Amino acid sequence: MVKQGQVLARMDTAELQASLAKAKADVAQATEAVAEARALIVQRESELKYAQQELARAQFLIQKGHISKQSADQKQTAQDTAQAALEAARARLVSSERAVESASAEARRIQTQIDDSSLTAPRPGRIEYRLAEPGEVLASGGKVVTLLDLSDVYMTIFLPTAQAGRVFIGSEARIILDAAPQLVIPAKVSFVSAQAQFTPREVETQSEREKLMFRVKVKIDPAVLRAHMEKVKTGLPGEAYVLLGSNATWPERFAVKLPPVSKK
Repeated sequence: MVKQGQVLARMDTAELQASLAKAKADVAQATEAVAEARALIVQRESELKYAQQELARAQFLIQKGHISKQSADQKQTAQDTAQAALEAARARLVSSERAVESASAEARRIQTQIDDSSLTAPRPGRIEYRLAEPGEVLASGGKVVTLLDLSDVYMTIFLPTAQAGRVFIGSEARIILDAAPQLVIPAKVSFVSAQAQFTPREVETQSEREKLMFRVKVKIDPAVLRAHMEKVKTGLPGEAYVLLGSNATWPERFAVKLPPVSKK
């Protein structure tokens, strides 16, 4: 018996763990690059501000005739160079931030693969067969175990035309198993086939039409199954009885009789 979310098997993830470690290192490296790029921007902004001040002083002095135009041109070139360096630093910051996003996405992708390497039970139930042995190499989509959903147990019966037409989804039913004839299990109709399962060669006459059989599924109440889950067995033969008509009542021998609930 297993519970919902219980780990049933784990794949070998040594290679994925190594890839994840590298991806995390790439994230750290890219994050450091972002910090360096931001520091470089601060430096380039300071250099640009100084170059602009130098150019402003040079333009003032050239008007007074204290320096040559060549000196002013050099200051202009220094400002243009500082401006270009600042733009390059800003572009580097954007590139570094994209590198962080890319590395983080790769780490999440690998982590998802590692998470998918743990096979968990989607619902409570019973493991019927183990199909893979420890250490076995499985192809994509390979089967490991078979899990029985013990909260979804039904019996398939066949009713003739006259009775099938009086049965509806939700009609009350009773199941009596050959292995435990003293028990009467409550159930309900969960499916009524729209087509006949056994069709005779000729269906022209009424007597032949009455030989048509319709498949009906009688499902046991999930609450009853959950209360007796450890005792539930699948594939057991038995008989199912369906209540025909909304005003009909069950005979006394079909009163619900269930085994006592196990105390844990």
